[in-house]
Amino acid sequence: MGVSGSGKSTIAKLLSENTNIPFFDADDFHPEANVIKMKSGTPLNDNDRLGWLKTINKLASKKTNEKGAIIACSALKESYRLLLSKNISDKTTWVFLDGSIELINKRMQARESHFMPSTLLKSQFDTLEVPEYGIHYSIDTSPEVIINDIKKKLQI
Repeated sequence: MGVSGSGKSTIAKLLSENTNIPFFDADDFHPEANVIKMKSGTPLNDNDRLGWLKTINKLASKKTNEKGAIIACSALKESYRLLLSKNISDKTTWVFLDGSIELINKRMQARESHFMPSTLLKSQFDTLEVPEYGIHYSIDTSPEVIINDIKKKLQI
């Protein structure tokens, strides 16, 4: 979890490849109306996110009965994380990727073909409620170090 551009998809994909646990990018589950809104430079509100968060929770709930899942999702607010982990909180581990707005903005400027414009980054930081739980990493840390540490901490 973390703001857009923090490396969630990169870390999640690598962790999935290293563990053979399926990876899902929550961005792929946004309804078209949300994507259009973000592309236009308008931040999503709680109501925009509600159905999307419920969809991700259903996916996560289903996968807990299988091999599990690695899901890259912004999960910016505590209320979002509670909804995402509803009925599966005991099977959910949060990994927070933390970085400065300057570094993440630089990364967002360099990436191609993503619907989230860097102009919305400030709104993500304004919305972010940093969890006091979970595993926290600075995005200055290499992906390999993060992946190896997650595997060690979660014994996967």
